[in-house]
Amino acid sequence: MFSKKLSRVAIAGIGVALMGVAACGGSDSGSSTSSSSSATGGDTSSESSAATSSSASSSASTGTGGEGGTIAIITVDPSNPYWKAEVDTAVAKATELGYTTTTSAHKNDPDEQQRLMETAINAKVSGILLDPAGAEESIAIVQRATDAGIPVALVNAEINETGIAVAQIVSNNAQGATIGAEAWSEAMNYTGTYVELFGNPSDNNAQVRSDGYEAVISQYPDLQKVGEEIANWDRQEGQEKMEALLSAHPDITGVIAGNDEMALGAINAIKAANKIDQIKVLGFDGNQDAVNAVKAGEMVATVVQPIVEGTNLAVEQLDSFIRTGSTGASEEKQAIDCVLITTENADTVNNFVISS
Repeated sequence: MFSKKLSRVAIAGIGVALMGVAACGGSDSGSSTSSSSSATGGDTSSESSAATSSSASSSASTGTGGEGGTIAIITVDPSNPYWKAEVDTAVAKATELGYTTTTSAHKNDPDEQQRLMETAINAKVSGILLDPAGAEESIAIVQRATDAGIPVALVNAEINETGIAVAQIVSNNAQGATIGAEAWSEAMNYTGTYVELFGNPSDNNAQVRSDGYEAVISQYPDLQKVGEEIANWDRQEGQEKMEALLSAHPDITGVIAGNDEMALGAINAIKAANKIDQIKVLGFDGNQDAVNAVKAGEMVATVVQPIVEGTNLAVEQLDSFIRTGSTGASEEKQAIDCVLITTENADTVNNFVISS
């Protein structure tokens, strides 16, 4: 069970019906190249994301002398703004703590993840920060690193085992889905037909968010789901799947999406169909494009995942374990609450960080 940590911005009056855990949405050539402290990745435009996601991501940066050795940072796909923030934060924190870093991305491919992890193990890195490619699929390779004496901290997504990784730090996805679904249901006036864009099925976050949405929406019998498609956290897939859903269900009035990239793809399709004023869209992650869509009235709400806070915490706990043999945390699995973003507070968000 995850221990629950409060995010910097509290939302009063929200009861959390579910306490599920576990995020949102490149592989590399196997070599690391020298770079500055920012990780390889695309910008927040869909064009840049598409271009970057077609290739692997790998880079290295040097900390202040690298006294602590090397931390390998293995993430999903930095062409997605969410994972880019994860990588950039991890590199900056590890560098601040005196480590050299390498970064690479597996694009949710367990085989590529295994190759990247084995490269890090063979390099005898001091520690590994991993955003895992599948809750079940990642267990064996995390165990292999641990058996080799290399501590692994997980961030953003969990694995279905404890006692292997030194820490598993994720967003409270059930709580985030609950507050997002409540805001969206209210915007729908608790009536209408809607469709859902589902994330990558191998990621526990996809099901947790979907279940969280359902737990809220099922309380309103006049809200009826008429279609669902898997869009794998991707903006382009979200657009294509939304086009198909609009063709099959032209009169829908709502869309719920498991992450912002799929939601933004849906908005592109909805705009092309000249229905942006008729369809209410819910996102999840809090990337800046989504926040801007909320400001523009194109998205009802998004839910900011505290990825910067969570990544900093994961690197700090990994560093603590490397130095002392303990993370200092009371539990391995830890969840941090998400924050609802609407037009009322969208101006406070800047690249996943919420100002007070």
